Amino acid sequence: MKKTCLNFLLAGSMIIAASCGNNNNSTDSKATATDENKDKFDSTAILADAKFAVSAADGGVMEVKLGELALINCSSSSVKKLGQMMIDDHGKANTELMGVAKTKNITIPDKLSDKCQSKYDDMAKKKGVDFDKAYVDLMMKDHKDAIDDFKKESEKGKDTDLRKWAADKLPTLEHHLMEMQSADSIVNKKL
Repeated sequence: MKKTCLNFLLAGSMIIAASCGNNNNSTDSKATATDENKDKFDSTAILADAKFAVSAADGGVMEVKLGELALINCSSSSVKKLGQMMIDDHGKANTELMGVAKTKNITIPDKLSDKCQSKYDDMAKKKGVDFDKAYVDLMMKDHKDAIDDFKKESEKGKDTDLRKWAADKLPTLEHHLMEMQSADSIVNKKL
């Protein structure tokens, strides 16, 4: 009986240790979502739409988080305005995308991917004018990339709902880029 109890306790300890090890082993949210979608869908077309949704969600979460950081770390009122715009517009777009993804059974990340977390961590170290410059530069680059991705999805996406969502968001992304370029000229005057 003692031996059975000891074996039971040992086995239980091994299970607990193994599960604790898995929890400490953080996985990239974007990679996890992509892998889950690969397991769900056979069609290359659906996978391409799912990949777009995953990427858009990943970028959208980062835009909101960095917008929140901008409200704390910026020195320029134009950057603060830009940060609030990112929170409002990308927050709304993220909610809409979650709804579309849910109806399509597409898994999307709800937290920062490792790559986006790294960008966030780098930005969190900056304050004032240094933050303003780095933030605007990062936002312009990311929005140029996003505009390309959203155009491609709106023109070539196979899923009607995702294609429409991407097309509906393009004017907002283009407006963001215009606002960022304006903020960039203001921030660069301070340097």
